[in-house]
Amino acid sequence: MGVLECQACKSINNASQCREMAEEKAKRFIDSSSNVDSGAYSANYGAHRVGISMQESVDYYSKWAQDGKYEQDLSLERYNGPIIAANYLADHYPDNRSSTKILDVAAGTGYVGEQLHTRGFKSVDALEPASGMLEQARKKNVYTDLYCEFLNSKRLPIKDDTYDCCVISGGMGEGHIPCDGLHELIRITKPGGLVCIVMREEYLSYVGEYKDRLEPLMQELEDAGKWEQLSRDVVPKYSFDNNGVVYKFKIC
Repeated sequence: MGVLECQACKSINNASQCREMAEEKAKRFIDSSSNVDSGAYSANYGAHRVGISMQESVDYYSKWAQDGKYEQDLSLERYNGPIIAANYLADHYPDNRSSTKILDVAAGTGYVGEQLHTRGFKSVDALEPASGMLEQARKKNVYTDLYCEFLNSKRLPIKDDTYDCCVISGGMGEGHIPCDGLHELIRITKPGGLVCIVMREEYLSYVGEYKDRLEPLMQELEDAGKWEQLSRDVVPKYSFDNNGVVYKFKIC
């Protein structure tokens, strides 16, 4: 029992440290920012607060999407993830964009879909668990099919090898896409296809689901011949002046 108790204590201590790091980060930004920026950051932190469940996150996002408040808070001046993601896909697919079949995972209100559409990608579907967000995305008329579903270990209502590319921007965080969602991304992406994940870099260090877990799993999947990492780039100003990290994987 002593070993188990020590492991439990370690887990509790790690969770406490993660919470403290996240809360201190939020406090520093809010204290040093304008009222408008600090309000937007506080709203975003509410969707990523330590301990939030996936269902709580979905409910939060649906409410936040009402009356355009989400897009007001996370304007493209504050949240560059969709532009970063779309640019990476545009670089990867210089030709035949209109026929490249893409799934926008954690599509939110359709930011990534809009950016892809302006770059010539016309066959884009959306996967988003928050119905309030998905309704906003639907109004933009940039998606073909829309799925109101979580990405986790559960099998999605999507056939194997459906997409040329799956892209995530903004879907990683506390109470968001868990590590085991990677398996579904691999299943629904065609061999030779692309998985592109854009997320805040610092989440790797203090989000409990990802710390010492996400990148090791990515490596395990590569070692198992499931995919091949093409690149891992740290990019500036992903959101609120925070660095992002962009992963590109080729499905084997």
